[in-house]
Amino acid sequence: MTFQFLGPDPIETQLREVLSALAAGHAPRDIELLNVDVKEEPARRDSHGGVLPGERQNDAAARYFAGELACLANTPGAGALIVGVADDGTRIGTNLDAQWLRPRIYQLSTQRLTVDINEVDLDGTRLLVLRAPEAIEPIRWKGRIHWRVDDHCVEVDAATWMAGRLHRSGFDWSAQPSGHRIQDIRPSAIEAARRYLTEARNDPGAQALSSATDTDLLRRLNVVDGNDVLTNAGALLFVTTPSAAIDFIRRDYPGASSTIRIREEGPLLTQLAAVEIAALASNRTVHVPSGLVQGQVRAIPPSAVREAIVNGVIHRDWASPAPTVVEHVGDTLTVTSPGGFIGGISPANIITHPSAPRYRCLAEATAALRLAEREGIGVDRMVADMLALGHRAVEIAELTGPYVRTVLLGGDPDQDWTEFLADCEPATLGKDLDMLLMLDQLVHRGWIDAEHAAPVIQRGISETNAAIDRLANARYRGHAIVAPIAGVPDSNSPAWRLSDSVRTRLRPRLMSLLTGPGRTKMILDWAHARGRVSTTEVADLANVAQNYAGKLLGSLERNGDLVPGRPNRTGRGFFFRPVTAESPDD
Repeated sequence: MTFQFLGPDPIETQLREVLSALAAGHAPRDIELLNVDVKEEPARRDSHGGVLPGERQNDAAARYFAGELACLANTPGAGALIVGVADDGTRIGTNLDAQWLRPRIYQLSTQRLTVDINEVDLDGTRLLVLRAPEAIEPIRWKGRIHWRVDDHCVEVDAATWMAGRLHRSGFDWSAQPSGHRIQDIRPSAIEAARRYLTEARNDPGAQALSSATDTDLLRRLNVVDGNDVLTNAGALLFVTTPSAAIDFIRRDYPGASSTIRIREEGPLLTQLAAVEIAALASNRTVHVPSGLVQGQVRAIPPSAVREAIVNGVIHRDWASPAPTVVEHVGDTLTVTSPGGFIGGISPANIITHPSAPRYRCLAEATAALRLAEREGIGVDRMVADMLALGHRAVEIAELTGPYVRTVLLGGDPDQDWTEFLADCEPATLGKDLDMLLMLDQLVHRGWIDAEHAAPVIQRGISETNAAIDRLANARYRGHAIVAPIAGVPDSNSPAWRLSDSVRTRLRPRLMSLLTGPGRTKMILDWAHARGRVSTTEVADLANVAQNYAGKLLGSLERNGDLVPGRPNRTGRGFFFRPVTAESPDD
């Protein structure tokens, strides 16, 4: 039986997107997607890097592709491999015989991979598209299981792979009956639950739930069945975890001995409460005289601390005996939890991706207890709280194991930044995550456009354009916050920088960007991202005079970073192009 998609095939959609980008001259390293990879054919280079003629059979290539395709097959939705383009965009093509390659990959994968192979002509260059079906059981290559995270393969253990498979099938381990009954619950866990609910003072639903009887509380949290048997979620929260679920370590500075160490067994709610109290006690108090926030604040926003810890516990892989490790060193909080991302979530979309909890029953119970966001991950609130104080955005990554690591880099709030946000209109700008992310990008990169802001705010191009329009209409003390960059050709998409009034207000924060190596890095970043750079653009970007902008570009040309856009180096609209791996020395 062949199952048809009720709409476009998502892999075919990604394939068309990547092939179109390749045809437009983009390098694979800039356009690869979760389910589509681009590779050159291995064993086609001589000792000097030159391309050798292709053969109809290349066993080294078949072995390499078998490993890459096993990784794609293990990835949710599986994927496809485009063969014949180097990482820098050089089109070397392939002469591999599809009729030979298909059975060879099947043989190399111990009869686990049956791939579809199709030829594609890319402006006269023959490519092959190898498409792998989604694996029903994990496919090992050289004894290990890999799957794709963003645009690269990472190792994953069998339990995590199976947990992802069960999640996609709708199975929820946390909703299954446990071996515990209502009489097994710990009074300390019930007390912690009521305390979390009463803390939500402006929430009538939470207040009503806090006054329910113990049995009614458990039933309304949906963690007990009609026979008074707790679900696994209920057993974790109110009875005990299989082993210590959290390992909290406090150090005053990197390398120092720990001053607090909490690693306890028992109900998850009491473990969370103990760790939260310790984290709050370790979270330095800072006085802020004025700005968006006033009075005493913490070096790391407490709401962000709670979200990071709760998410690292609730969304972890409970099949792993390893604890969620919470390291509070100085003003930095790092939470490392066992289990990778599932449900299509990755660091590149975690802010805007729809909720996809690994354990829905557990996630909904903690949301009902007002411990976490009901929609799932609360990352948007963490990021906004950090950026509003002038801290860097939350760092989230998937590590080999797999583990998910979340890092909050706190410290003294930036008073200039908080005062600037307080003087902006609309008044909600300082809480608008899209605005905060784009402003952070402007401060640290120097410019934004829709194409490069989209992955930052994790939205599509149309939504990003709308967000940029909102930012362009926002005001700081009556002045525009951003200004279009001068010198951009009408045929190119518009780009934006901070306005002169905002540059003046935030000058100390911008010094590393507008001077020295930071300025050079910004100019080259602009040139590579936009494909060109002119003296007018540099003058506006770097806030320097036109003649000095010309000197900066001349220095970059002499350094081999730029080449003239036209040989005679004269004429209206003259510009430079960045030197890339595929650029000739013209």
